[in-house]
Amino acid sequence: MGKDTKKKRRKAYRKPVKWPFLLLFMTVFQMVCMLQIYINGTQESTTTLFVVFGVYIAVEWLYFLVFGGFLRRKSFEIELIAFFLTGIGLTLTTSVYPDKAYTQLIAVLLGIGVFAVMLWILSDTKRVIRLRMPVAVLAVAALAVTLIIGKEINGAKNWIIIGDGLLSIQPSEIVKIAFVFVGAATLEHLQSTRSLTKYLLFSLGCIGCLFIMKDFGTALIFFFTFIVMAFLRSGDIKTIFLVCTGALLGGIGILTFKPYVAKRFESYRHIWEYASTSGYQQVRLLIYAVSGGLFGLGIGNGKLRSVYAATEDLAFGMVCEEFGIIIAFTVLLTFVALVVYSIRYASAARSTFYSIAALAASSLLLFQAALHVFGVTDLLPWTGVTLPFISRGGSSMMCCWGLVAFIKAIDVRTYKRYDKITADGKERSR
Repeated sequence: MGKDTKKKRRKAYRKPVKWPFLLLFMTVFQMVCMLQIYINGTQESTTTLFVVFGVYIAVEWLYFLVFGGFLRRKSFEIELIAFFLTGIGLTLTTSVYPDKAYTQLIAVLLGIGVFAVMLWILSDTKRVIRLRMPVAVLAVAALAVTLIIGKEINGAKNWIIIGDGLLSIQPSEIVKIAFVFVGAATLEHLQSTRSLTKYLLFSLGCIGCLFIMKDFGTALIFFFTFIVMAFLRSGDIKTIFLVCTGALLGGIGILTFKPYVAKRFESYRHIWEYASTSGYQQVRLLIYAVSGGLFGLGIGNGKLRSVYAATEDLAFGMVCEEFGIIIAFTVLLTFVALVVYSIRYASAARSTFYSIAALAASSLLLFQAALHVFGVTDLLPWTGVTLPFISRGGSSMMCCWGLVAFIKAIDVRTYKRYDKITADGKERSR
């Protein structure tokens, strides 16, 4: 290992956070949330409430005791953030929709499973390269199948409904993981123009399918992620500017020749004029969100919960109203922290793949959170994207946990067989 790499790692890998104290603090916070639901809820939901929170807290402690205590792994910042945000989302779902609490808990457990599987896959870059093409094919196939048999909900044809509403899947959420996976793997081993062309075709295929589905929010997220990965690999600002200009002109063309698309955004910056129609949800969010003040009205005491899709499209407003502005801004800062974490460890990563994947995944989550917050508050056109980890939804939850696996994998301490970095910044080869 070169001297420059060692210096970078000594600088990047500082003393890890004390996870037992933070985990205990987070557990107390979640128990307070549970008690608030119990006090403000109905007697019929008591069993569900204690089972859901009991299982979730037990899984948290089991994870940290196994990996932090028994296996003696270090650096649990990413897991702490993921569990914190997931706990808030589970609280909102259990409070508003007690009958859907078990379903959301199962989605959380599946998400943690996806996180574990992704960490195993990402441990070997050779395995990643072998899986690159199969994952790309499956991703495009999933979107193509959605175009054929998908059901249109809220103006976007991006859902596959199995049975009589028994199971609903949003393939575009799962494809986010594949998009980062394929993109980072391709750019890491970029050897020819042909390889780049294949990746461009893959990206255009995914974004094109999302546009046909009218899922413009997700299409914008994919495009932003593509720009981030392309810039990380090339650093060519001129080319990125030309690509963005082309996309902007294309968007203007779509809005010009497809008036029904522009109609979806007619209430942008005019929600008060459409307060009883297309701006109904956003107007209520603005009114109720500020009523929470710094510390919130308490779980179960908000009025936004009675508005349609409150725990999905309006999740940030519910956090503001019932948890308070302090918690709401803490939530936003955690997404910023994921990007800062990725930047901090990028120079010390053992491969370019991990740097590109972590920065792309963290940027995707931050950009999606920004679209959600700025959209519902009318600062940007509302696209209906979810707030990562917090908005209710199984596909979204599994996607978020899968994406944070890319961020976790950038830290070499995640995998015990690689150089073990001690608290004082020195390295020891196993």
